[in-house]
Amino acid sequence: MRPALAYRSLALALGAALLCAGCSVIDGPVLDPKGPITLAERDLLFQAIGIMMIVIIPVFVMAALFMWRYRGTNKSARYTPNLAYYWPAEVLVWGVPAAIIVWLGLHLWHNTYKYDPYNQIDPSVTPLEVQAIAQDWKWLFVYPEHDVAVVNELAIPVDTPISITITSDTVMNSLIIPALGGQIYAMAGMQTRLNLLADKPGTFWGRNVQYSGTGFANQQFQTLATSKEDFDAWMEKAKRSSQPLDAATYEKLAKPSEKVPVTYYSGVEPGLFDKIIAKYSHGDVDREPHAAHADGAAEPAE
Repeated sequence: MRPALAYRSLALALGAALLCAGCSVIDGPVLDPKGPITLAERDLLFQAIGIMMIVIIPVFVMAALFMWRYRGTNKSARYTPNLAYYWPAEVLVWGVPAAIIVWLGLHLWHNTYKYDPYNQIDPSVTPLEVQAIAQDWKWLFVYPEHDVAVVNELAIPVDTPISITITSDTVMNSLIIPALGGQIYAMAGMQTRLNLLADKPGTFWGRNVQYSGTGFANQQFQTLATSKEDFDAWMEKAKRSSQPLDAATYEKLAKPSEKVPVTYYSGVEPGLFDKIIAKYSHGDVDREPHAAHADGAAEPAE
């Protein structure tokens, strides 16, 4: 092998290794689920890959055989294709991929409804209600049943269904906690929902994955999945906060800001979540969502 080609191959191998290593840096990769939703999604991914292997494996085997058969040093090999119509080959070439697409479509169609993020994980158990509000560039989580709110931190008890109602007080965002579930969009004037459950304790990374301006990269948060006792202790700590989240405090918080530290609020403006949705409703718009400019700056859209 020529030195230049050897160095290039080594660089590609090292780059691939670094990319694979990066998968474990972020807590909660797709292949290491921490809840039943991500476990089902991972299994669905494996099943889809298994179905596609029906085509992928023969293609790679034939590619290797063809390269070996028609290699430059094999002078006896002759490529003399017969381009006349041959129906068994046509059925194989077109029929097998078509059958796989239909098989995948039916398989994914069924499971898409089965794992709808709006579906309760266990209808017999009342979930913990959380309201998630996307701002520039932070996340505000409100616990309406406990009258507390926290910035850039989400605490949940293990083995307890969580129902997160999501909206945006700015441009479109998207909430994801890879260890626990897929991403769901947050849109001004609308609400979406995500049902999750953590069956293992830990600290799981979450963030906005929809570009929303200059502070997008820092719009991240930690999800604390703890025992029921530790969750109660966390809630008591939040309730001891002397800072209420009234209308004036919320307006200051909603202004664009980056890397906002975890902040607790005890006492939340009544109906805050509904008021945020209502102000973007038709005929009742007090303030438009911030429009992200090319340079990342945000200002009220005109």
